[in-house]
Amino acid sequence: MNGFKRALLGYRRTEVDDALSVRDARILGLEITADSQREAITELEGETTTLSGMVLEREREIRVLDQRLREANECHDRSIASLDSISARLEELEAQARGQATRIRMKALREAVEVSKKVKALTDAEPALQADADAEPNGAAPQPDDESLYAGRVQLDIGPLSDFSQLVGFEDAVGQLGASEISVQRFSEGRATFSMNLDQPVDLLRELEERSNIDFKVRHNAPDNLILDVDEDQGPEQRAA
Repeated sequence: MNGFKRALLGYRRTEVDDALSVRDARILGLEITADSQREAITELEGETTTLSGMVLEREREIRVLDQRLREANECHDRSIASLDSISARLEELEAQARGQATRIRMKALREAVEVSKKVKALTDAEPALQADADAEPNGAAPQPDDESLYAGRVQLDIGPLSDFSQLVGFEDAVGQLGASEISVQRFSEGRATFSMNLDQPVDLLRELEERSNIDFKVRHNAPDNLILDVDEDQGPEQRAA
């Protein structure tokens, strides 16, 4: 059973000793192998612990990066929404600017047409005005004794006027004086020359100061000729009124 040969008093001692030596050697080898394996296991456990720590650290970094990514996406979405709003506002402003530019061009064209009509009317009426001027000495109204009063044919020069609307406004003020045959003989470089006929003596300067929104100074004053200079210190709103 055990492979030992029996002797007179039992098993042979030498064989038993050899078997024990072999057993002890095998046990020692197994212990050495076990120690090596335990060291390997301990080393592997340490590596496993290190790797587990690295995995946990990477997971924390991934969570942080994921949070940053979500914040970046939210910021991007807000930026896109803001850009869309700005783009819509810019398109609205561009449409308003185009509309306003169109209105300005149309207004300029209408004013140019009106100026052309007035120039044509003046050109057509020039022969009649010249005939009236030639006949004026026989039919002119008597000049008043008061130097502040004007009567008969009067020529009035005023400027500088800022634009055509200011010219029309001053012409309306002249028309409220009771004058007849009012005409604009010239409008160049901001200065306008009016010709009018006053059937009754009129305090022309005082009436113009009351009825016109333009501040002016008298440069030349004669019974049939008056030159006024617009006060250039007044604001553009007042000059354009």
